[in-house]
Amino acid sequence: MLVDDSPTILMSLSAILIKHRFVVMTATNGKDALAQVSDTSPDLIICDVRMPQMNGIAFLKEARLIHKLRFTPILMLTAADDPVERQAARKAGATGWLVKKISSDALLSVIHHIIAQGQGDDSAALGRPGPEPAWALAAAR
Repeated sequence: MLVDDSPTILMSLSAILIKHRFVVMTATNGKDALAQVSDTSPDLIICDVRMPQMNGIAFLKEARLIHKLRFTPILMLTAADDPVERQAARKAGATGWLVKKISSDALLSVIHHIIAQGQGDDSAALGRPGPEPAWALAAAR
């Protein structure tokens, strides 16, 4: 699932993922995303931080309260690499952090790494040691 208020970002990321045979759902804000996940269980969520109606951090906090999303990998996406927002996202249970304008190769690499490492476990969000987090991967690209 992709969550972003920018139609351009939704279109470009969707195109990359669909080209690589991912099934993509989209939402334009956190409220829309929460409504959609009530009917489905995405394997991965990539969510913008700054959006109207419900921003990404608020969405993340609400998503982590939903039983079926508790361990779903959620990557936060933003145009600004703000350390305060990054810390808030990490504290709320984000799996990783991506800065917009990430290359398609880097995006796919992070997604495949999360899938391969079983990031759906999301142990770090629960305060337990787990697989290597995606934070370093996303930040290094």
